[in-house]
Amino acid sequence: MAKLNKKIAMRRSGFDRLVKMMSVLRGEDGCPWDKVQTLASLQPFLLEETCELIDAMEERDAEKIREEIGDLLFEVVFIAQVCREQYGFDMHDVVDAIYEKMTRRHPHIFGDAKAHKPSEVLKQWHEIKAEEKKRRKQEEKSALGHIPSRLPALHKAQKIQRKASRVGFDWTDVRDVLNKVEEEFKELRQSLEKNHKKGIEEEFGDLFFAMVNAARFAGIDAEMALRNAIRKFIRRFRKVETELTKGGVPLEKYTLDEMDAEWDKVKKKEKKKG
Repeated sequence: MAKLNKKIAMRRSGFDRLVKMMSVLRGEDGCPWDKVQTLASLQPFLLEETCELIDAMEERDAEKIREEIGDLLFEVVFIAQVCREQYGFDMHDVVDAIYEKMTRRHPHIFGDAKAHKPSEVLKQWHEIKAEEKKRRKQEEKSALGHIPSRLPALHKAQKIQRKASRVGFDWTDVRDVLNKVEEEFKELRQSLEKNHKKGIEEEFGDLFFAMVNAARFAGIDAEMALRNAIRKFIRRFRKVETELTKGGVPLEKYTLDEMDAEWDKVKKKEKKKG
């Protein structure tokens, strides 16, 4: 297989124009706002743009996805420019490094290794990653190392559980997983009955964690499941809101029973449509 060129794809595209624009914005005669940004101040924007891209992807809106990819890319280029000023590496160094890493971690594509199933690829990936850390003398002592602290809680819980599972710390029977969920629910109920605030918070956390584990065991992404549930609630609530207020009566004038009855109608209509 011909050796792939590492730099041509990025360096001969409009990507260079974006990188150059960022250096101008941060330059002596650049934008006053852009010039004062730091790695700390850019973090909320990075998180916000990432979430907006995820929303666009879930909506499957091609135009919006394209726009949000651009917004996220701009934040990455922005961060790279700040790093260039502070640490001496630039965006092209970042591109070269990730290219090298992805080539190294796909030996079944760019080398002689064999991997025909996703599970085989994943196993190979983790083996290569562990060897890389070992060579750099940065091997994490804990099996739960290198988990970003800013990950959303459900996603972070899944990642922790997957890492623990790789070293054999996991249930083997789904019934044990569900029993744990029921156990945590009973403990939460007991804390609620005692009105023990600290205990209630702890038991809610334990129940959430057990539910995430049950989702993982069932092959379900807990973060995505909750996001879907939220979208469903919003969709149904808006339908209830539209139906009950079309005569000019504010929603808050209705009783809970009346709103709940309309909710059931909306729910039945949705299920009938499939």
